[in-house]
Amino acid sequence: MTMSDTINTVVTPDNVHEVLKDDVTVKVAIVDIDGILRGKLMHKEKFLGAVNSGYGFTAGLFGIDMQDSYYTVPVEFSGKDYPFFDLIAKVDLSSYRRIPWEEDTPFFFAQLIHSQTNEPLYCCPRTFLQSAVDTCEQDLQATAHCGVEFEFICFKESAESLDEKGYANRKPITVGHHCYSLIRPTKNQEFCYNAFKWLHKFRVDVESWHTELGPGVFEAAIKYADAKEAGDRCTLFKTSMKQIAMHHGIMASFMAKPYQEFPGCSGHIHMSLMDKQGKNMFYPFDPSDASTVHPQMSKTFVHFLAGVLHGLPSIMAILAPTVNSYKRYIPNFWAPISVSWGVENRAAGARVIVPPTTSPNSTRFELRVPGADINPHLAIGAVLKCGLWGIKSAQELPVSALEEGGKHGQPLARSLQESVVAMDAESSVARQVLGNTFVDHFVKTRKHEWNTWQNAVTDYELKRYMELI
Repeated sequence: MTMSDTINTVVTPDNVHEVLKDDVTVKVAIVDIDGILRGKLMHKEKFLGAVNSGYGFTAGLFGIDMQDSYYTVPVEFSGKDYPFFDLIAKVDLSSYRRIPWEEDTPFFFAQLIHSQTNEPLYCCPRTFLQSAVDTCEQDLQATAHCGVEFEFICFKESAESLDEKGYANRKPITVGHHCYSLIRPTKNQEFCYNAFKWLHKFRVDVESWHTELGPGVFEAAIKYADAKEAGDRCTLFKTSMKQIAMHHGIMASFMAKPYQEFPGCSGHIHMSLMDKQGKNMFYPFDPSDASTVHPQMSKTFVHFLAGVLHGLPSIMAILAPTVNSYKRYIPNFWAPISVSWGVENRAAGARVIVPPTTSPNSTRFELRVPGADINPHLAIGAVLKCGLWGIKSAQELPVSALEEGGKHGQPLARSLQESVVAMDAESSVARQVLGNTFVDHFVKTRKHEWNTWQNAVTDYELKRYMELI
């Protein structure tokens, strides 16, 4: 099967045997709560037998953290009396692609069904995003489109080398600053060009790739797509970059703030809505639809953006999901620290992009708050759900545009603990929009993350206190 055939193939239960006729193995994966792929390599015959019925997948993976430790805050899927039954993993044939750096092994996503209730698993990230996509299509007859720009840092390291030196003295693949350099990528040309080509073959197209501020820092813009596909592409991009980097003796990290002295790594989300005719609902093609806020923003756009901004403080735990995430939010250091928006304003939490900077059909906003450490399915889903709530409830913008004399609104949380409190509040927008069942589970996983940090003794403490106190 040629690359072109693979990219364009639509897999169905009727043709899946033919598509896989020359294969022996198939790779399948689910997405966990931290956005990490968890999966296995299956014999083709076992996979084909599971296409219609699904296969067992342990629920225990939603009772452990990214380091496979049980949550210190009790969740449904862990505990001394938990039976660790299987969930049902249902193969998503539409997610078919082949992994170029793994001998073109076929790959599929699966989504999880709770085997005891026969309902989609409420904390499965792909299910979470799918529910937002379904609401958009059913309530607005519209499709959400999305793209994410990821910054990440590449080191001349491996997991073993970093472990041996206690994660200190990390060696980046390039030194110093040089944004948009045409010289630095040449030093690592094989890595950069193989990544571009292999990702294209893997149906995870990158629109652009360039060096960013800091040693070994790159930024990649994932090609705009419908929200469901964007979630898949962005999650696959992060794992793929790690694997491709390893093939070239490099470690790629999406940690939000690896260096105290440099800006952190962002995960900016661009989003728009398209109607059934493919027309952008954020642009007022009909002058009567123009908002009073800005002549090139539709009323729908204003309500959507208002929903996102009102919901922002209570979904920060999703947009900044780790303890380290909050080290990015430093004044005048390229990460927004408040509920704010502006037209072509990169100091704002949400940057509105309208003509003449772009075409009417590419009108959109860029949410500049998220870090590169997001779980893409959850982050895209949460932003979309808040925006749809904003339309449904006709929300108004909480602050005016920065460049029009507007002031910064509510400060954003400066710690994971603060963001968890905001999400967990009984009256939070997150509870209204994301649902209590999901919020209760997710809050517990983040409380665990904070507890783990609270118990850690850091190098900072040793250097500051050991001799002098």
